[in-house]
Amino acid sequence: QVQLVESGGGLVQAGGSLRLSCVDSGRAFRGFSMGWFRQAPGKEREFVAAMRWMAGSIYYAYYTDSVKGRFTISRDDVKNTLYLQMNSLKPEDTAVYYCAASPGGNLDYTSRNAYDYWGQGTQVTVSS
Repeated sequence: QVQLVESGGGLVQAGGSLRLSCVDSGRAFRGFSMGWFRQAPGKEREFVAAMRWMAGSIYYAYYTDSVKGRFTISRDDVKNTLYLQMNSLKPEDTAVYYCAASPGGNLDYTSRNAYDYWGQGTQVTVSS
């Protein structure tokens, strides 16, 4: 059973940094594709970044255009942890951030419907 728990959110000033973590406390997630999504008040949950499983320990990283060059997704399969390093944060990055998981790599990694497991979310607030 996959159980995802996010942490690392908080309040930061514009231009600051945060690192989000997502731990799978249920089982090893090697071979799972993992993603980060976010949802701002009154808006749909949107794709932020993903690491798509390709084969063995090979994963490809993908980002939505608005975070390219600022955010970095990474994972540690020994620690069963997914990370999202967020730099140069902007007020428009304010949202609840969710991690998600799906077994394998045959998925539309940008679609929230492609993921089977979700965490409870962590709030990120960027002040101007």
